[in-house]
Amino acid sequence: MTWYCLKNGTVYDPANNCNGEVRDVWIHKGRIVVAPETRPEELVEHDLQGDIVMPGGVDMHCHIAGSKVNHARKFLAGMRGGSRMRTPNGRSAPVVPSCIATGQLFAAMGYTTAVDAAIPGLSSRLAHHEFAQTPYIDKAFLTLFGNNHYVLDHLREGQHDAVRSYVGWMLSSVHAQGVKIVNPGGVENWKQISRKSLHELDEAVGEFGVSPRQIVQGLARAVDELGVPHPVHIHCNNLGYPGNWETTLKTMQALEGHRGHFAHIQFHSYGGDADDPASFSSAVEQLVDYVAAHPEITVDVGHILPGEAMTITGDAPFAERLARLTGSRWFTADTEQEASCGIIPGRFKPYRNLVHATQWAIGLEWYLRMPDPWRIAMSSDHPNGGAFVKYPEVIHLLMDRSFREEMIGRMPEQLADRSPLRDLEREYSLSEIAIITRAAPAKMLGLTDKGHLGSGAAADVTIYRPQSNLTEMFQRPRLVFKEGSIVSREGELATPGTGSLLTPELTYDDEFGRQRKDWFNENYSIRYGNYAIDREESPCFPTD
Repeated sequence: MTWYCLKNGTVYDPANNCNGEVRDVWIHKGRIVVAPETRPEELVEHDLQGDIVMPGGVDMHCHIAGSKVNHARKFLAGMRGGSRMRTPNGRSAPVVPSCIATGQLFAAMGYTTAVDAAIPGLSSRLAHHEFAQTPYIDKAFLTLFGNNHYVLDHLREGQHDAVRSYVGWMLSSVHAQGVKIVNPGGVENWKQISRKSLHELDEAVGEFGVSPRQIVQGLARAVDELGVPHPVHIHCNNLGYPGNWETTLKTMQALEGHRGHFAHIQFHSYGGDADDPASFSSAVEQLVDYVAAHPEITVDVGHILPGEAMTITGDAPFAERLARLTGSRWFTADTEQEASCGIIPGRFKPYRNLVHATQWAIGLEWYLRMPDPWRIAMSSDHPNGGAFVKYPEVIHLLMDRSFREEMIGRMPEQLADRSPLRDLEREYSLSEIAIITRAAPAKMLGLTDKGHLGSGAAADVTIYRPQSNLTEMFQRPRLVFKEGSIVSREGELATPGTGSLLTPELTYDDEFGRQRKDWFNENYSIRYGNYAIDREESPCFPTD
C-alpha cells in the first residue's frame, strides 16, 4: 500500500496547535499518520515548499439535497435565462447547481465535507440518493423537528422521555447527523391559522398549545441527554424582521445551559422596529457579548455577498413575507406532520440597496467582533445568502482591511448610520481562517476525524499557493486530497469518488416504541414500518 509524504509545506492545523510551521504531512491508507521510522518502499512525495497546507474545508450549513433543492432547480428552469452565478473558473452556473456540479465546485475550492441543514425525515430517502450522486465530498444532513406534530403533542403533555426516545429513533432511522429547529412552532402556526405568523417566544402554537420556548428547551434537553455530537441547531423565530435580535437573545437565554448552535446568525441580528423597515440596523454587538460569555453556544454566520441568491428555507412564513415585500413569485410545499418549505429567487445588491448593504456589513461584523473563532463558522446559508463558491471573497474581506474598505466605499453612504463595520480594524490570520472554515465547524458537528491533520484524521488536505490576491488564492488550490487521493489539481478534477455519508451512532431507550408506532400509524399516510431507511437500501452505505 502506497505511502504519501507532503513535504516542507507551511502547515496550519490549529486543532493541533500548528500555526504556520514548516513540516511534513504523512498519509497512509487514506488517513493522516505519524512519520514511519524507515522510508517505505512505495512512497510518493510532493514537495510543497512555500505552499500553505490546511485540512479540507467543512461547510456545516448549506442546502444541497432533498425535495426543496429540487423545487428550487425547477423554479430556475422556468425563469428566463435562469439565475446564474460566476464560478471560480470563470464559467457560468446555476445558483442552485446540480448534485454533480455541487461536488465538483466544493472539491475544486478545497472543501471536502458539506452538511445539508434541513431535511425532513420523510424526505430523507431522496437526500440519500442525491448524496450518492454528489461526488468527491463527504455529506451529512440535519433533520427537522421544530414543527413536528409528535414532538409538539408530547411536549404539551410533559412527556419528555417520549420526546427523547422519538429524537433518538428518528435520527437513527434516517441516519441524520443532528436535530434542526426552524422557526419553532411558527411554521405550524402559519399552516393552521390562515397563514398567521407567530412572533413571541411564549405564544401558543395553534391547537397544540405549546410555545416556541418549550420546543427549544425540550429538544435541546433531548439532544444533550442522548449525547448527540452536534448541539440542537436553531433557526430562530422572526428571521429577517427588523428588531429580531431580541428574539434571538431570548432564544439563547431559553437554553438555560443546554448546548445550542444558532444558524445563519446574520439573518437574526437586526435592530430596529418590525413595523418600520426604514429602521433596519445592526445589533451584532449585543448578541456577540452574550455568545462570548456562554461557551455552550456556537454560531454560523450566513453572510451575504453581491449577486444571485435563492431562498431555500423550511421557514415558509418568512418566504411568503419576502415574496410580498419584493413582489416576486414564490413556491411552498408541506411535509405532513413534519415541516414546510419556501422558495423564492433573489439577488443581493448592496452597492445600491441600503438594506442589502446593512446585511452584508452585519455578516462581516459577526466574524470581526467574535473574540473566539472556535465558536463561529463560515457559511452563506448556501444559496440563501449567495453561493458557497464566494467563500474566497469573504476570506479576502476578513484578512485584508483595505479590500474591505474598498468595498464599503462602494456601498450607500448611509451604511455608516446602520453598522459600525468601518470602525473594525481586525484582520484575520491564516490560522483563524483555518479555524472558521475547517477546525471549528468540524468540532461543532462532532466530526472527530475532520478539520485537522492529527494522526488518525481523514487525509482530507488542501494546499494553497500564496498569492497577493487572496480571493484568487482561495478559489483555486494547488492540490486537494480526499482520503489521500488527489481529487483536484489547479482546479482540474480527477475521476470522482462518491464520498461518505456521515452519521453518529446513537443509543436510546425504546420503551416508547409501541406507543410511537400506534401514534404514527394513526397520523401519517405511510406505515411506521416503511419509515426507517435500512443501510442495505441506501446507496450511501457500502455493500459487501
